[in-house]
Amino acid sequence: MSVLTDIFTWWNGATVGTRFALSRGGEFVGEDEFGNRYYRLKNDPEKNAAFGPERRWVVYSGYAEASAIPTGWHGWMHHTVEAPPTAESYAAREWEKPHRSNKTGTREAYRPKGSTLSAERRRPAATGDYEAWTPGS
Repeated sequence: MSVLTDIFTWWNGATVGTRFALSRGGEFVGEDEFGNRYYRLKNDPEKNAAFGPERRWVVYSGYAEASAIPTGWHGWMHHTVEAPPTAESYAAREWEKPHRSNKTGTREAYRPKGSTLSAERRRPAATGDYEAWTPGS
């Protein structure tokens, strides 16, 4: 990656600010099945008192998409649980579904009936209960 990309883009990897935080004592915690890498910075009043008890972050593998964080890591990232999934045997519940990428703007996007982009591009015929308004009438 170029230096400019590292400085000005946050959506495709670790930025200069993230690398700076890592150099100040960021600790690698683990990696998920998507290749996302998780870190933490323990509170040291001398260095990072503004962050609170512990700052946690993720460096995404590829473009940053928050919904790509698996449920076990999501709980750890949001301080719901203290132990990361690598430190305990986390098993997803049956109702927790695997990640699916956002299809908005692609050919696979959901297009409801009546949408201008749906297969049946026509709007249903008016039923007679609608009268168009005309200015000045």
